[in-house]
Amino acid sequence: MKLEPRMTRIARMGTRVQGVTKIVFKEESYSIIGACFEVYNEMGCGFLEAVYQECLAIEFSKQAIPIPFTAQSPLELRYKGQQLQQKYVPDFVCFDKIVLEIKAVKDLCDEHRAQVHNYLHVTSYKLGLLVNFGHYPKLQYERIVN
Repeated sequence: MKLEPRMTRIARMGTRVQGVTKIVFKEESYSIIGACFEVYNEMGCGFLEAVYQECLAIEFSKQAIPIPFTAQSPLELRYKGQQLQQKYVPDFVCFDKIVLEIKAVKDLCDEHRAQVHNYLHVTSYKLGLLVNFGHYPKLQYERIVN
């Protein structure tokens, strides 16, 4: 028996406004995903996550309109108002508003999605991109809207 996919916040592209779906940060996210495809087309799958991270940093700078980003910049976490010693270290924050989490695994799983959801929650950012360079035969990515 074939199961139909569930509609979740992950499956939705954005929010509905007056009967039209509004994609959150459409141009910015398309630029980021385009850079990810460029890296995947050049490198393929099979490398460690750190290799793809370095390639993406180069690719972000080489885009026709460079993508502003910070890589692995620690963000503070709080619990009941108290700052924690543990830090959240996203792979990238692009355009000062989009979390980009990259993976190099066979398939994305719910733990990866939960990680991005948690990152969005603690940062109050609206959009997270979860990108998997380890998937064959094509790049795997998901938009996660907070």
